[in-house]
Amino acid sequence: MTPPSVLVFSGTDPSGGAGMQADITAIAALGAHPMPVVTVLTVQDNERVFGVFPVAAELVRQQAQVLVDRIGIAAVKLGIVGNRANAEAIAAIIRGLRSRQPDLPVVFDPVLAAGHGDALASEDAVEAIAPLFELATVITPNRIEADRLCGADHSPERQAEILLERGCQHVLLKGGHGPEQHEVLNRWVSKNRKRRWSWPRLPGEFHGSGCTLAAALAALLARGFDMEQAIGAAQAYCQQTLTSSYAIAPGQRIPRRILPFMKNS
Repeated sequence: MTPPSVLVFSGTDPSGGAGMQADITAIAALGAHPMPVVTVLTVQDNERVFGVFPVAAELVRQQAQVLVDRIGIAAVKLGIVGNRANAEAIAAIIRGLRSRQPDLPVVFDPVLAAGHGDALASEDAVEAIAPLFELATVITPNRIEADRLCGADHSPERQAEILLERGCQHVLLKGGHGPEQHEVLNRWVSKNRKRRWSWPRLPGEFHGSGCTLAAALAALLARGFDMEQAIGAAQAYCQQTLTSSYAIAPGQRIPRRILPFMKNS
C-alpha cells in the first residue's frame, strides 16, 4: 500500500540531528512518506547554531505548490519558518489545502531557538510564527517555548488555554525543560479533553528530540490515528529514539530514529 504523504515545512540541519533531517527519518520510520519543503538553511553542528538563512518566501511557496497540485496530502508538519514572509506563504498553502480537506491535520512545532538558545529566525521568532496558530490542529511547544509564547508567569495549564484561545485546536506541552528531576511530564489539553503522560528523564541532552516527536505525531495522524492515540504513540516512539541515541561528537546526542537492519558479522 502507498504510505500517506506528509507535507513538511522545516529547515535543514547539516549535522543530521534536527530539523528536516529529523522529520524525514521519523516520518519514514512510522510508515508515512515525507515531502520536505526547505524554509531555512542553517549552519550548525550537534551543539550550536552559527548561521540562519531563510529561503525566499516565493521559493517556499513554489516548492509546496507543485506538490499539493499533484499529490494527496494526509498531514502537514510545521517546523522552523525563518521569518514572517515564509509563515504567511505557508499559511496560504494550508488554507488552500483546507478548502478541499477541512479536517487536514496540521502539527505545529513552534521552534523558536536551538537547545542552547541560539536564534533560528532572521527576525523576532514569536512575531514570525503568528499567522500559523489558528491553522494548527495541534501545537507542541516545550516549556521554554511556552514561556516565550504565553508568558513565564503563567502556569502550564494557563499557557495551554492561551494557545487554545489563539486558535490551536490541541496543545501538547512538552516537559523536557520542566522542573521535574526524575520524570518528563507532558500535558495534552484540548477544548474538551486533558491528559498527562510521564516518562523517565534520561541522562544527557539530545539534538532534535522535539522535531522527532512532532514529526512522529504528523505521521501517525496521517495514517488515521485519532489525536489521543497519536500523541501517546508518538511519545513512546520518541522515548525509544532517545533511549537508543548515539553520539557523533561531544555534546548533544542524536536520537536513533531508524533502527539498523544489518549488523557486522
